[in-house]
Amino acid sequence: MSTAKVRRHIGGYELGRTIGEGTFAKVRFARNSETGEAVAIKILDKEKVLKNKMVEQIKREVATMKLIKHPHVVCLYEVMASKTRIFLVLEFVKGGELFDKIVNHGRMREDEARKYFQQLINAIDYCHSRGVYHRDLKPENLLLDEYGNLKVSDFGLSALSQQVRADGLLHTTCGTPNYVAPEVLNDKGYDGTTADLWSCGVILFVLLAGYLPFEDDNVLTLYKKISFAEFACPSWISSGATKLITRMLDPNPMTRITVSELLEDGWFKKGYKPPVFDEKCDTNLDDVDAVFEDSEEHHVTEKTEQPAALNAFDLISMSKGLKLGSLFDTEQEFKRETRFTSKSPASEIISKIEAAAKPLGYDVQKKNYKMKLENMKAGRKGNLNVTTEVFQVAPSLHMVEVRKAKGDTLEFHKFYKTLSTSLKDVVWKSEED
Repeated sequence: MSTAKVRRHIGGYELGRTIGEGTFAKVRFARNSETGEAVAIKILDKEKVLKNKMVEQIKREVATMKLIKHPHVVCLYEVMASKTRIFLVLEFVKGGELFDKIVNHGRMREDEARKYFQQLINAIDYCHSRGVYHRDLKPENLLLDEYGNLKVSDFGLSALSQQVRADGLLHTTCGTPNYVAPEVLNDKGYDGTTADLWSCGVILFVLLAGYLPFEDDNVLTLYKKISFAEFACPSWISSGATKLITRMLDPNPMTRITVSELLEDGWFKKGYKPPVFDEKCDTNLDDVDAVFEDSEEHHVTEKTEQPAALNAFDLISMSKGLKLGSLFDTEQEFKRETRFTSKSPASEIISKIEAAAKPLGYDVQKKNYKMKLENMKAGRKGNLNVTTEVFQVAPSLHMVEVRKAKGDTLEFHKFYKTLSTSLKDVVWKSEED
């Protein structure tokens, strides 16, 4: 696909495109240089980790995650570090987010929703039994593999700054507000198990209804609805599912349904087949301590050359069902990322994006062939942050990926529509078009 050989390597892995971004970390697609196995690498800034006094918590939770081998939890393979960053090598899940499935296809039939919900409960029950709590469960953190099975991502790693106090409770308010339990919002401490179950109840409602049970543009009104569990199940949801959702969305964590009670629920048990897997595995935890050592012997090498060149392997990983045509379609599905191709030089593409974004009120930060655009005006879910990266597909052809890093997905699509209008002279179209 390309004659260019410039790539970026971290230890024994060849890095590709960014597939996710958050406050503390960025996730890159990668492959093992020797075996060709696809993985996802979560990259943490070591300075931020030290500044926020998160070292011991990360070491504890990463060590726990390495011991968790469950078919419905994304597997952590390896931990590495350079002088400035920490790298978590994770299982690469090909099927995308459950969020996209809901947005693109709407509410699910009860049998389909029940299958995903059973897999979710089985996964969190397993992890809770090992002292690992998610604290940010939502459809965006639930991935689907190539067989349509659910995989929980960021289990135990999504809320790195939280600490358990002497009372045995967590005290940091976090997560996506629409999915957060009322006790998390009142700042009096909460139990990770019951808080996760509330979030699972919201997820089940979304799967069956196709919309959120608690939603309001006013944050205070939203919190009030959550605190008093002000919601109503639509008429098409069966009585069994409605009863279960009501018990999960109980604003009192002391009377909320427990996992053991949920496993005996009639609606839940229908067709339930817990996964059979081998829990016994020889896991080496030496690398968990080593990542925080200052000794050079524990540091992996980083080789950075830009722009990155995409080969056939990368293109296949970016498409669903190996259909490469969807990569370059002008009308893509409702997603948190989109792409276009251009025959213009990479430097010209960067300049054009910057020129188009600034008049829209975006602060622009550039680094090599990557950009971060931040809207200075807050939207429905805070400031919209957008990242862009230019990849070389062939010597005279580039692919530009535009991704929402933070903020509201609808606002992102409105921004991209405006941006694409300003980039008409840059976007490549075939002779047929």
